[in-house]
Amino acid sequence: MQAIKDKLHDMNETRKAKAEAKAEEQAEKDVAKARMDIAHEVRMAKEAEVEMDMHVKKAGRLAQREMEKQAKENENADANS
Repeated sequence: MQAIKDKLHDMNETRKAKAEAKAEEQAEKDVAKARMDIAHEVRMAKEAEVEMDMHVKKAGRLAQREMEKQAKENENADANS
């Protein structure tokens, strides 16, 4: 009778240990997934920042070109007056 009780106790302990190990593994997977998601978002933010800088520089060049064009038109208007 004691052997059966011991066997059942061992089976329960094994089941609990497996459940704890599985829960721990799932927690580690969740942490790893969260880290991957964070890394992805950081990469996306860096890429967006680079694109934004590129657009700002392009806008600056266009503004400079327009200012030069306006200055040239004003010089021509003053020379014709």
